[in-house]
Amino acid sequence: MIPLLAKLEMLREEASREIKRISSVADTAAFRIKYLGRKGEITACLRELPSVPIELRPQVGAKANSLKLELENAIDEKQKAFAPWQGPKTRLDLTLPGRSRFLGKKHPITRTIEDIISIFYGLGFSVAEGPNVETDYYNFDALNTPADHPARDINDTFYVEKGICLRTHTSPVQIRVMERQKPPVRIIAPGRCYRKDTADASHSPNFFQTEGLYVDAGVTFADLKGVINTFALRMFGKDVQVRFRPHFFPFTEPSVEYDFSCVICGGKGCRTCKNSGWIEISGAGMVDPAVLKAVGYDSEKYSGYAFGMGVDRITMLRYRVSDIRYLYDNDLRVLNNL
Repeated sequence: MIPLLAKLEMLREEASREIKRISSVADTAAFRIKYLGRKGEITACLRELPSVPIELRPQVGAKANSLKLELENAIDEKQKAFAPWQGPKTRLDLTLPGRSRFLGKKHPITRTIEDIISIFYGLGFSVAEGPNVETDYYNFDALNTPADHPARDINDTFYVEKGICLRTHTSPVQIRVMERQKPPVRIIAPGRCYRKDTADASHSPNFFQTEGLYVDAGVTFADLKGVINTFALRMFGKDVQVRFRPHFFPFTEPSVEYDFSCVICGGKGCRTCKNSGWIEISGAGMVDPAVLKAVGYDSEKYSGYAFGMGVDRITMLRYRVSDIRYLYDNDLRVLNNL
């Protein structure tokens, strides 16, 4: 046998024995260097190829390349066996503690809306929804707000096109429900609203409202006061006080604005309540007979009350937020602490 061929055969048998004894990634690397490295056994054999007679070189070269391929395949198999545990790419250490996944949480406004819904659901109200883009009829006309009313000025309302605007309150939902449902009607309408307000600590062009409506025979202002007082106690606790002040709204008569005693200072007076001890929440009143007639209700037979509240303002009070913009900036450093 040609000396170099005999040497290659001897290397094959030797390598076959050694590959069976490999038990780690380090052993595999050492084996590769010994046989396939720049100064390895196979490389040394290939360097001796010029000394082989020309007619025998193809036979010897084929033998060397075959052995090289055989060893590479054997090394790859060993690496695959060790990779999940010790491979340089994964480096899985089973002694390390597991990594907990990041758990998100609901936005403060979302949590407040859900709590508002829960409270009013317990008082017998259901939830109604409507479109964010409304017609002038539902947003103004049906709510006893004529064309010459200041609220309909194009500079005060976001108009998509003539006669189509982004709703300025969720009151249009009340009209839509009354159009398709006969009394009794007992709903709340939470949702997003839009007005051309300049953003500051207490105003935003995008905000959330919840409005309520109850229409039936014999509904009185005393019913309205009872619902508002119950809501205040359940949302802010037994120490909160409620007061009603005369006001005007086109779609209610009589109308009031209602305030809650400041939950920050307990009604003693502070910067948040402007030292008055009270926080303005929103408006309310008995549904104007003109609104009932617009939806086909008999205003002689039925009466009702409507109320609204700013979800953002209630959220700010609950979580002691001094600037409404914190709720919309999506700064996780703030939201994660609420």
